[in-house]
Amino acid sequence: MAGAFQDYISELFEPLGGVAFRRMFGGVGIFRGGIMFALTIDDALYLKTDEASRPRFIAEGVGPFVFDSRGKTVTTSYWRLPERLFDERDEFADWAAEALAVAERLHKPKSGKVRKSAPKAGR
Repeated sequence: MAGAFQDYISELFEPLGGVAFRRMFGGVGIFRGGIMFALTIDDALYLKTDEASRPRFIAEGVGPFVFDSRGKTVTTSYWRLPERLFDERDEFADWAAEALAVAERLHKPKSGKVRKSAPKAGR
C-alpha cells in the first residue's frame, strides 16, 4: 500500500491508536496489538467480520474478500468497507472498532510451548 490511499487509510485508523500496516499476500494487513483486523488489496479496504457483525455489511450491499487458491475459491471473513464510510469518519471509527473487537474475540494466542511427542511403548 503506497501513496495517497495509504496516507488516507492511516489517517482514518488514527483514532484507534497503535495501528500497524504490514505487507502480505499482495496487499497490506492492518494490525493492532499483533492482531490483524483489516486488510487492503487493490485500493479496497476490508474489515474482519463474524456472524454478529456481518449483517451490517450485507445491508450495505458489499461482499467478502474472495480469492482463488489451487483452483478453489476461498471466501474470507473480511468484508469490503462500504464506500460511503470513507467520508463518514465517526461511523468509520465505529465499524473499525467493531472489526478490531471481532478480531480480538476470535484471536487464539499461540501458546509458545513446544509439544513433544509421547514416548513410544517399549522404549
